[in-house]
Amino acid sequence: MDSLAAACRASFLLLVLGACGGGRADPRPVVTISGSAVGDEGAILRRQMDRFMELHPAVRVELRQTPDDASQRHQLYVQWLVARAEDPDVLQLDVVWTPEFAAAGWLSPLDRFAPEAAAFFPATIEANRWDGSLYAMPWFVDVGLLYRRTDLVPEAPVSLEMLPALARAAMAGAGAPGGPPPPAAGWVWQGARYEGLVTVYLEILTAHGGRIMDDSGRVVVDDPPGVDALTFMRDAIRRGVSPREVLTWHEEETRFAFQNGDAVFMRNWPYAAALLADSVRSQVAGRVGVSTIPAARGSGGRPASALGGAQLAINAHSDVPDLAWLLVSFLTAPEQMLERAEAVGQLPPRPALYDDARLAAALPLGVRVAREAVASAVPRPVTPLWSELSERLQIALHSALAGQVEPGPALHTAAADMNALLERSGLRYGMNAP
Repeated sequence: MDSLAAACRASFLLLVLGACGGGRADPRPVVTISGSAVGDEGAILRRQMDRFMELHPAVRVELRQTPDDASQRHQLYVQWLVARAEDPDVLQLDVVWTPEFAAAGWLSPLDRFAPEAAAFFPATIEANRWDGSLYAMPWFVDVGLLYRRTDLVPEAPVSLEMLPALARAAMAGAGAPGGPPPPAAGWVWQGARYEGLVTVYLEILTAHGGRIMDDSGRVVVDDPPGVDALTFMRDAIRRGVSPREVLTWHEEETRFAFQNGDAVFMRNWPYAAALLADSVRSQVAGRVGVSTIPAARGSGGRPASALGGAQLAINAHSDVPDLAWLLVSFLTAPEQMLERAEAVGQLPPRPALYDDARLAAALPLGVRVAREAVASAVPRPVTPLWSELSERLQIALHSALAGQVEPGPALHTAAADMNALLERSGLRYGMNAP
């Protein structure tokens, strides 16, 4: 009933504004959206905007260009919202921005529109709640994946301990007669000091049964599972399973190493699947398998993929919030999500779509693996202070991986600093701690 009421309010607003347009060239009210506007992503968004306007001819939708770089986009959003700008009405947010913007009062809560939250994967909804209210709708999902050379490792490892063992065996192999030598690296991942490192650690941490924060909002990353996870990553470098160069690598350096045949395993995001399958550019095309990071034996952990992706939220200062919600609900509807998956391979956050033949045909990594990865997705702690907390954690992780300090002391220092920051902020208890 609330959704129907919102739709009625929006329709009424369209009629009133249309009737009062006078002699203006285009009297229609405007809804603005900021989001990915380059390449195929920009093309699919514009196509869907046009279709929305065909369905709602009394409203005009305009795209507000923003930098494609996440940090620059975040900075621009902050400038707009601090200034209480009404435009853009709809904001594309990174998954870790929602609680920050919600706590600042920059987003409109969506509960009054009665969104169908139960139709989405639970983790994608929980990542967008703050202090009991939902502030953004999942648009598409990113998840961390484990890629492997199927000619060297036919089956995915069933435990985390198998990963380095299988990697070392493949590295020590003789290779096919007359073929290329075995890969020089066993497992490559994002180890530079940035957010990507935290997502890799989150997956290994979850595989060991650990968490960054507990349900009370206390940082527990220095508990035994956290130390075990960081030790596992440090030992992969120390024992030569992962090259020391990973300490400077981001997604693309990692992909190039695997794509060129120089690694047995790779941790990366779904975007890599289509590139690896391209026989013109990839030396491993047709020989790639995908799975999630497996659980560590006897740890109480579980297979895990770090949750990433984009959400759509409504600017709290928008003067057309009901129309903005119409656009958000349209863009996050099943048909638009399937079209987006077909056009750019982005994973939908609706479980029901993974039974659709169109999605199965669209995803190069395979619909079964995609469903498993999204279902096992782990969000980073839902807190407006995540950027500051992550910086402290990144320093600890990187210093331990570089051998400058042991994992235990590094994490103890980070946890103390992170807990102190949360305590000073007074925001610890508003969290939906994952």
